Amino acid sequence: MAFDIAVKRVYEPPAKADGQRVLIDRIWPRGVAKKDASLTLWLKEIAPSDELRKWFGHEPERWAEFQRRYRAELDANSEAVAQLRGLMRESKVTLLYGAHDEAHNNAVALAGYLRGT
Repeated sequence: MAFDIAVKRVYEPPAKADGQRVLIDRIWPRGVAKKDASLTLWLKEIAPSDELRKWFGHEPERWAEFQRRYRAELDANSEAVAQLRGLMRESKVTLLYGAHDEAHNNAVALAGYLRGT
């Protein structure tokens, strides 16, 4: 079954096309009011561990290893992954993140994991 998953910075305005908006960062993004985020869910439990997040530091040269380690954490986090997959069975899900780097962040890694790529 193919799922409709999108990735978007939480700082971008909500759109009807987003479907269910799920913030997947462990820390609430600075400067974003909760009422303005239009979230379906804040699933901080699916975010990378603090240790992994700090090690990665959004350094592109660590991207491949970050993805490998994050996938291992996701494999061990079946409850949060199942919760997200349940939402995905209902309709489109947009994974929201706060990082500046649009190519190397936990939402991109999580979307790849969920797509099986």
